[in-house]
Amino acid sequence: MSREAIYAALFAKVSAIPGIKTSSRRMRHFSDVLGQEQPALFQEQSPETVTRPGNDLPRKLYLNAHLWIYAKTDDHTSSPAPMLNALIDAVEDALDEGSDPMTGNQTLGGLVSHCVISGKIETDDGWLDSQAIARIPVEILVP
Repeated sequence: MSREAIYAALFAKVSAIPGIKTSSRRMRHFSDVLGQEQPALFQEQSPETVTRPGNDLPRKLYLNAHLWIYAKTDDHTSSPAPMLNALIDAVEDALDEGSDPMTGNQTLGGLVSHCVISGKIETDDGWLDSQAIARIPVEILVP
């Protein structure tokens, strides 16, 4: 098991989403990402969780990541929310694409048991300043 290979595989999958102009595994605050650099996607590693269901059973390792999406419009008469919604849908589609045909799980090329969006997707639809933001939690179960 290689954490780096897993996080790199996740990033390769989501950064290939059509329409993304900027992507990085190094976070940038939305105010540091120019309008012409957006839509942008950033991947952040989050705390890991280890569980032991019993003394004789193997541990379960959950890696966690957050995908941040920034979408900005220069048109102050329309909301960037439709663009943000389409990008969230594209992330879901990217994680569904290439799933294991037997289990239906996204395995990132056989590196993990599953890689799924899990938890609350937080959004700011940009209705005050034309800057929309989404934070998408991703859970990865390592065999």
